[in-house]
Amino acid sequence: MVAADNLTKNETQSKQSRFDLSVYLKERQKLVEAALDKSIPMVYPEKIYESMRYSLLAGGKRLRPILCLATCEMTGGNIDIAMPTACALEMIHTMSLIHDDLPAMDNDDYRRGKLTNHKVYGDDVAILAGDGLLAYAFEYVAANTQNVPATQVLQVISRLGRAVGAAGLVGGQVVDLEMEGKTDVSVETLNFIHNHKTAALLEACVVCGGILSGTSPEDIQRLERYSQNIGLAFQIVDDILDITATQEQLGKTAGKDLEAQKVTYPSLWGLEESKKQAQLLVEAACAELEPFGEQAKPLIALAYFITSRKN
Repeated sequence: MVAADNLTKNETQSKQSRFDLSVYLKERQKLVEAALDKSIPMVYPEKIYESMRYSLLAGGKRLRPILCLATCEMTGGNIDIAMPTACALEMIHTMSLIHDDLPAMDNDDYRRGKLTNHKVYGDDVAILAGDGLLAYAFEYVAANTQNVPATQVLQVISRLGRAVGAAGLVGGQVVDLEMEGKTDVSVETLNFIHNHKTAALLEACVVCGGILSGTSPEDIQRLERYSQNIGLAFQIVDDILDITATQEQLGKTAGKDLEAQKVTYPSLWGLEESKKQAQLLVEAACAELEPFGEQAKPLIALAYFITSRKN
């Protein structure tokens, strides 16, 4: 009887220790979608707000806001204090997609399975919608973050600005455009592009979650290393999917990198080595979270989700 009781107890503990990422993602996506819907009401001039909402509410995994929420919870905060920043991060990410899809950039017709913003509203309104989302992101953090010291809110705003500017996303995009059609692009240059274009915003998602909860400088450094590693892994997997996935799976045009004559990780390393490198980066990322123990399960699961995703 005692043995049976112990077995039942062990089974219960085992179930409690498991982490169901699919359930977690569904719950968090629902919270994020509701918050995003409320974040931008329809007012005059309706066209610009409609355009902003069209892309902001077009679906997607909501990985960036979820990373922010998960980090804040892991480091002792809660969803309520992190949600305005989580929404702002999705606004910034959406801006980058709208602008990236423009004819002057990647010239894409589809995003998340829908026509791109400029295909629906025209290039002019799409540019303005991106500008509007970027500006509003900072306003939203400043105006809606509650129960967080002002110094920490300022740190978040500073991090967001750096991640999206010439020191981050914009700088990476410029080098990416400059390298199109060149065959002598080094791994170092490719790493620079994607550490800035992709990883910088993912780093802001994670680190801002820690800043909002008031975590220590040592833990912030751990979060930086974790997010830099998953950011690069994310891009390697993106490069792989551009070759191996269909347009239906991706929700956007497949094979764009090859068409634009971009150097990618698979073009330098091959598919198998690229997969191996992405896995190594994820393992290194998760090692940074060991001091957080059980609380790190969502971020660990999200890191492995990055290398196993199909879109």
